[in-house]
Amino acid sequence: MAKSLDQLLQRSRPILLDGATGTELLRRGVSTGLPLWSAHALADRAGLEILTTIHMDYARAGAEILVTNTFRTSYRTLDRAGCARNWKQLNRRAVEAAREGVKASGSELALVAGGLAPLEDCYRPDLAPDEETCYREHHRQAELLAELGVDLIFVETVNCSREVVGAVRAGTEMGLPVLISLCPKPPAHLLSEDALEDVVPRLVDLGGENLRGILLNCATPDVMDACYAKLIGLAGGLAHGLYPHMGQPDDEVGWKLPKQGEPLPLAERLLPWLDRGARFIGGCCGTTPRHIEALRQGIDRREALRQRTPARG
Repeated sequence: MAKSLDQLLQRSRPILLDGATGTELLRRGVSTGLPLWSAHALADRAGLEILTTIHMDYARAGAEILVTNTFRTSYRTLDRAGCARNWKQLNRRAVEAAREGVKASGSELALVAGGLAPLEDCYRPDLAPDEETCYREHHRQAELLAELGVDLIFVETVNCSREVVGAVRAGTEMGLPVLISLCPKPPAHLLSEDALEDVVPRLVDLGGENLRGILLNCATPDVMDACYAKLIGLAGGLAHGLYPHMGQPDDEVGWKLPKQGEPLPLAERLLPWLDRGARFIGGCCGTTPRHIEALRQGIDRREALRQRTPARG
């Protein structure tokens, strides 16, 4: 049983992430109105039960890292919604739901990652505060998640250099492994127009000994195809990966869900990246446990074939 991210990285097998939480809550009937988005599920017993079941379903599908439902539980967001007084309680519920989901799955294999999301809108890099404010607020959130017992810090969907630098500075001070995931834009930029070739090497240097991987997320598979090859060349030997979305943003409910078809096509788009060295793979907004299960099955087939193929020498 893997007990740490480092143990997972020591294997040859890729690490399977979970899929979407917010859009899966929406799909299962939980309110996701902005600005709280997925945090609505933390407000009552019914929402928490559905959230815990979602985590359980991802763990059963084969996900090895479950990200806490903390995409909209920063003090800043909760204060805007008038419920900052519940900041610690809601974050505690998010971590506990992920832990309970792993336990209920029967596997107890998945790690729980404390998710740090953009302080403002993940598609509006112009709204991000200055670097020092980002550092201060992300430090507060990361410190709470560390106190609540997460296994690692996952800085995800960051869209501009000043915020990702502030968040990584904060996250790496917790003494936990850290993963970073950037929100990309073709040909090889963040949504803010910051070039990956300028941002990624700085993050690799800044992350120090606690940074374990750098990824791309929350873009279509086509955008991933355009940007991921560039990331590979910039990662400097650091583990890398990707997890795209399906569907599109919506100003009212937060996300417009895609029409649900077979999950296999997404897996077929992503699995070839494993041959390019991807160590992490999963799904973002709009994906479901079925997508993660399809990825797991594809990884299983790939690993079985690899073990049957004699080494050349």
